[in-house]
Amino acid sequence: QLQLVESGGGLVQPGGSLRLSCAASGDTLDDYAIVWFRQAPGKEREGVSCISRIGEIKYADSVKGRFTISRDNTKNTVYLQMNSLKPEDTATYYCAATETFYYYCSGPYPDFGSWGQGTQVTVSS
Repeated sequence: QLQLVESGGGLVQPGGSLRLSCAASGDTLDDYAIVWFRQAPGKEREGVSCISRIGEIKYADSVKGRFTISRDNTKNTVYLQMNSLKPEDTATYYCAATETFYYYCSGPYPDFGSWGQGTQVTVSS
């Protein structure tokens, strides 16, 4: 019965920054691993970053060094800080929750029981 809501997207120039939020309700976020996905028009959905249930973190190579995922359990929220944004980062960004990925963000594709509605990020000059 976990619900997720993304926010923080918008229009930004190349080199700029945005912070996305994934706010959870209905359950405590520390019982879940959270994965940020993105999907651009005409392209397949890709994983951007993951934080496991105990805090292990993974990033896609395309965003490593520029994006930072973090969790604030007191606010029941996961964040994605995006710096040095590029036009190829333009996409709809989604967060999803799974009860697997306890130690590591690895292994078979899990059951994502909850998805947010998505927030649009556009990077353009």
